[in-house]
Amino acid sequence: MDKDKNYIGLKQFCLDAGADLFGVADIKEIKNEFAFSARLLEKLDRAICLGMRLNDLVMEDIAEAPTRLYSYHYRTVNLLLDQIALKTTAYLDKKGYLALPVPASQVLDWQKHTAHLSHRKIAFLAGLGWIGRNNLLVNPEFGSRLRLVTILTDMPLETGAPIKENC
Repeated sequence: MDKDKNYIGLKQFCLDAGADLFGVADIKEIKNEFAFSARLLEKLDRAICLGMRLNDLVMEDIAEAPTRLYSYHYRTVNLLLDQIALKTTAYLDKKGYLALPVPASQVLDWQKHTAHLSHRKIAFLAGLGWIGRNNLLVNPEFGSRLRLVTILTDMPLETGAPIKENC
């Protein structure tokens, strides 16, 4: 099982499918934070984080509150990320690995603002950026204008490491 070879092949697959960012995090120490059963997560020790950049013109049109165009763009990017996550899951399945796609934007509890897991934390652990003063992931190339999705897997993969804040 060649972690490096797996990583290179999977990264190329995800970028070809439309992702702008790709990273892998070791999640052994944080699985207890996820809103899934321990049984479901038992064999899943890696998290693949994919990101897509949000359009600069759409973002720059926001003045006081999100615009209708931003709302549409946000939903469309999330949908595309979910589709890439499903394709990635199928890719992993065909290779004989377990894979669980986690929706890009699915709130489980609106009052507590919780989801299945924090894509932002996974991206941070995968080395895709740092957590800025705005409490968002800040990527060195795209800033905080991005959306994220996660796929949990048992595929042996090289993992990234958090990067230091770099504003």
